[in-house]
Amino acid sequence: MLTIALLLSTLFLAYNNGANDNFKGVATLYGSGVLSYKSAITIGTIATFMGSISAIFVAQSLVSSFSGKGLVPDDIAGTVHFLISVGIGAGVTVLVATRLGIPISTTHSLVGGLLGAGIIAAAGDVNFYNLFGTFLIPLLVSPFIAFALSMSIYYLLSRCRKAIGLTKESCICVGEKKEFVPVRSLAVAEMGRTDTPVGKHTRFGPQFTIADSSDCVDLYTDRVWGISLQKILDAGHVLSAAAVSFARGLNDTPKIAGLLVAAATLEIRISMILIAAAMAVGGLLSAYRVATTMSKKISTINHGQGLSANLVTSFLVIIASKFGVPVSTTHVSVGAIFGIGLLSRKLDGKVVRSILWSWLITLPVAALTSAMVYVLIA
Repeated sequence: MLTIALLLSTLFLAYNNGANDNFKGVATLYGSGVLSYKSAITIGTIATFMGSISAIFVAQSLVSSFSGKGLVPDDIAGTVHFLISVGIGAGVTVLVATRLGIPISTTHSLVGGLLGAGIIAAAGDVNFYNLFGTFLIPLLVSPFIAFALSMSIYYLLSRCRKAIGLTKESCICVGEKKEFVPVRSLAVAEMGRTDTPVGKHTRFGPQFTIADSSDCVDLYTDRVWGISLQKILDAGHVLSAAAVSFARGLNDTPKIAGLLVAAATLEIRISMILIAAAMAVGGLLSAYRVATTMSKKISTINHGQGLSANLVTSFLVIIASKFGVPVSTTHVSVGAIFGIGLLSRKLDGKVVRSILWSWLITLPVAALTSAMVYVLIA
């Protein structure tokens, strides 16, 4: 009975992880208008699932890090009561954040769950030195690295684009179906008309409308080797977003699987496959609120900015997964978007503050919840 409860609590955490995290890799695709929500979440789900399966062969070192061994005594770390408490504590924390549309870190929630249940189960005999060195330092440092790298890469890409003479134009939305048209094309269509400000709903004919300014985007209108630069950029953007989602699956799946492996409930490969499936379902069914925050509320993102943020996120998370470093994909991804938003001066300060506050309280909330669960079931 307890074994089944542990399996269900782990899958509960995996489902909520998918709901809160699956869209983060493809948030810039939706935010910059490259893909619709449905297309973006489909790509994110498939790439995340592939990353989860690949974790079986690449990222097993993260399993032991999140089994509790080294943080609490070994005789506590492998007990079912302890692991159930960690799963429920972390899962409830992520569930509440998802319902509020706040992107938080499942890694932070797991660390909080391990800490809270560990303090109660081991009567305070917790290795705080290991907690700080193994978990907290990577979690604290990684978003700042992503922040700085994303700013640097986007700045360098922008300078290179200008140096070789590639141009972009602001565009407006035209017609019954949303179709972005460069402003200079509008000038021809208007035949010199200048009395209509952009951002007002004005109809020039049955097939011609101007969208709100919030729908305006920047598109690249040059061609490279006869191919539209915008198409090349969009293709690179999609691939980079898929890479982020792949990296997230690679990084998060073994962390959650550690709960099942520690209790020898299931073989590691079966554990990861079940967790991958639960994460996929959670993302497909419950990701929309966090998707809106990540894509639309933190900062306005154009195509080049989204590509830059994704390159940084995928690189950092894949490297961390390979070497067993427990970074948070959420912190890295949001840190990269913060950096882009600051450079472009389009950050929404209110949203940023709410996310930062949620990051600060994630660990203690998960710790308190898991401690309460342990007291109830043990």
